[in-house]
Amino acid sequence: MSWFFLVIAGLMEVGGVISLKFTEGFSKLKPTILFIIFMLSSFIFLSVSLKEVPLSIGYGIWTGIGASGSVLLGMFVFKEPRNMSKLIMVGGIIVSIVGLKLV
Repeated sequence: MSWFFLVIAGLMEVGGVISLKFTEGFSKLKPTILFIIFMLSSFIFLSVSLKEVPLSIGYGIWTGIGASGSVLLGMFVFKEPRNMSKLIMVGGIIVSIVGLKLV
């Protein structure tokens, strides 16, 4: 169950980062509230998962999910510039996440 909570924590981090984009410097209330909810949820799920998952692995996977999810959503949803180099680098993050899980 800890691994499930870790994945949820990573996805909540992605939600927080996306919400952060819409806060416009925390000047918009609804996205700011969403940001707080997503990030608080992310930290709660991360802390629960770290009861069983080693810190070095859990934190690496959490940040990897957040980073790769944010980059992919940025490219495919928000139409940020994309190129093969970015996709290869995100692929490297994903391979590293899977590698950490398998070790």
